[in-house]
Amino acid sequence: MKPPPRQLHLLPDHQIPEGLRYYDDVLTEAEEGAIIAGFSALQFQPFEFHGFQGNRRIVSCGYRYDYGQHGLRESSPIPPFLLTLREKIGLFSGPAAASFQQALVTEYAPGAGIGWHRDKLMFQCVAAFSLLAPCVLRFRRKQGDSWIRAKQSLKPRSLYLLAEPARWEWQHSIPAVTALRYSVTFRDFVAE
Repeated sequence: MKPPPRQLHLLPDHQIPEGLRYYDDVLTEAEEGAIIAGFSALQFQPFEFHGFQGNRRIVSCGYRYDYGQHGLRESSPIPPFLLTLREKIGLFSGPAAASFQQALVTEYAPGAGIGWHRDKLMFQCVAAFSLLAPCVLRFRRKQGDSWIRAKQSLKPRSLYLLAEPARWEWQHSIPAVTALRYSVTFRDFVAE
């Protein structure tokens, strides 16, 4: 395995959400192609949220969040090609790669994005790979009557991690993309 690349392209220190780590070129083009090819074996479904369908398609592995029941449900096992991808997280994060027991593959067709949110409270660290088209990961945090905002460009084959305040205090979103993009997000669980 190649050594972790240095952290790049962060905003000025006073604007960076503490706990955000971003890395370019974590995957080679060949690795990205193999992962994309592996997606053909997955059963993508429209994202459903309280009876509404989002403009993106997803596949949950290991566990999935059930919005109707407000909790986690076991899902299909994480396929081997995603387990191989998950191993790369261990080069960059504090938690061991094997602790990331939930994987979410998201397909963003042109025009698709995701609104402002924080990941569910049972998840601790969030690690996500960005594939194919670039996008912008936006952040906001309420301060008094206004919002503090920041953003991070996500290049193809990059990885970002959200921990500490970036995970717990900041909301994040992705505006509509202009070309096909995939993300593979891994989450570990809050210790009980």
